[in-house]
Amino acid sequence: MNSNFTKDNSLFTGRLKSIVFAAKGAWKLITTEHSVMVQTSIAIIITILGFYVGITKIEWLFQTLAIGLVLGVEGLNTAVEKMADFVHPDFHQKIGFIKDIAAGAVFFAAITALTIGLIIYIPYFI
Repeated sequence: MNSNFTKDNSLFTGRLKSIVFAAKGAWKLITTEHSVMVQTSIAIIITILGFYVGITKIEWLFQTLAIGLVLGVEGLNTAVEKMADFVHPDFHQKIGFIKDIAAGAVFFAAITALTIGLIIYIPYFI
């Protein structure tokens, strides 16, 4: 840990640094977590499909929201898992319970995104 770190409380540079940290975190998620790699690949494919079939502005809004929901919840799930593994590296029943709940949140987000995708795309293929 860097003991020389000092928080930047200025309005502009502090927020800019926060954005840089967030972008680094997003990059770490995309490049190191297999589930996020798969979900990002699906998001890219669905985005290309959206351009191909010409979905509406409202459909783009819902699709973008669904993609962001899944990736955001997956990011939180990953953070919970990493923290739990750091705090208690060996198997522990309560840590397992916490990790299962976090994974369950991803499941809800994924089912929601799948439902939105089906509502958007089924009419284009029927």
